[in-house]
Amino acid sequence: MAFYDLSKTEREQLVAQITDAIRSDFKNKSSLNLEVYFSDEDTYIRKNAYLAVGKIYNANLYLQQIILEMLRNLFERENEKIRQTVVNAAGEIGKYYFEDVVWFFDNGLFDEHHCVRNAVIGSVKKMSEKNPKPILNWAKQYLHHEDKEVRREICHGIELRGRTHPEDILPLLKELQNDTTKRVRNTLIHVIGQISYKKNCLPKVIVHLNSWENKMLVLDALDEIVDVHSEKRYAKFSALSQEEVITYIDLNFKK
Repeated sequence: MAFYDLSKTEREQLVAQITDAIRSDFKNKSSLNLEVYFSDEDTYIRKNAYLAVGKIYNANLYLQQIILEMLRNLFERENEKIRQTVVNAAGEIGKYYFEDVVWFFDNGLFDEHHCVRNAVIGSVKKMSEKNPKPILNWAKQYLHHEDKEVRREICHGIELRGRTHPEDILPLLKELQNDTTKRVRNTLIHVIGQISYKKNCLPKVIVHLNSWENKMLVLDALDEIVDVHSEKRYAKFSALSQEEVITYIDLNFKK
């Protein structure tokens, strides 16, 4: 039975069971339960498994080294779901202890399976929201990597921090303004749009875009910003109406 086919009480019991089983694995240096939950077909079972790892790591200093060693061993498994869940678990730890888990992201970026690489993007998003300084410093080293997918993944990964603090990621995004790879360029424009529509964010974005040299890209980014504020996109979540955005750009963008 799938996780959300259970009643609320049954789900709570299952989460407690998963947490207890994983804690027992770490204490006994056994990966039996970890492998079962990390490879489960149900996304929400795997999610509760990696959430449990983060909680156990934060609450048990004496288990931290053991947890890291066991996660490294699990990352060597052929099953991509296990590797994916390892990266997500590392992401939970990295919200507070990024230096402890940087190895998983240096390696996960280059995993052969897209679901593992996507877990890196998701983890960078949640970590940079909580623990931005070390994550953004780490991300900088990959902005000009020879692999276009790595550049795209880093660009996408830092997006969430930008929705509340665009000034933190705009200097990194600027370094990608002349990237000629279409997927990287499209992701960059997408991220600029995404960090523009929250309260107090648009002015910071426009001020920064005024300093960019690639005016063709900037014009495409401005089109995306306007479109993001439309009814078909995020108008109901936006701090400003589309008309207000257009007016603001007309008054403040240096053409």
